[in-house]
Amino acid sequence: MGDFVGTALGFPAVLFSFMLVVVIAYWVLVLLGGLGLDLPDDFLSGIGLRGLPAGVVLSLMVAIAWFVSLVGVTLVDGTLARTGVLLVALLTAWLFTRLLALPFRRFLPPIAAPSRNDFVGRMCVIRTGRVGRDFGQAEVTAEDGSSAVIQVRQTGEDDLRAGSSALIFDYDPEGEFFWVMPYEMH
Repeated sequence: MGDFVGTALGFPAVLFSFMLVVVIAYWVLVLLGGLGLDLPDDFLSGIGLRGLPAGVVLSLMVAIAWFVSLVGVTLVDGTLARTGVLLVALLTAWLFTRLLALPFRRFLPPIAAPSRNDFVGRMCVIRTGRVGRDFGQAEVTAEDGSSAVIQVRQTGEDDLRAGSSALIFDYDPEGEFFWVMPYEMH
């Protein structure tokens, strides 16, 4: 057991040992329900690793790099050789993770980026004293529960004032505002 701990705490395995502890803690929290978020995965497309959630990809990379560096520490001595092990571990982790992610790309649909058009069809609450053809703001709640204050306009002369409910029915990309109409909630 002492040799294993010594090897796991030797350079470069110690770098990945710490990261592996973080990954294990992350997944324990996910399993216990204390953590329900995923890491952003925009950067994964640039390095050929899209297809799986970022938390899974990074966990795989850390586990593979840890194992490769652990083997490398037992096989070579010297700082220069172990620096090479670090590079080999990183490259191997990337290659194996990429190979594992490839088959999953077919099964997992791409995640659409949030768009202002996501607000079309939603209810909003007017926050300014009036809404006209040239002015108005409203608060809308997104699907994830967050709220946003948006610019709104209306075509008619309906009485939309602060606190009124309105329905967002269109988005004007040139003016960067939403078209709304009164909506009575029953």
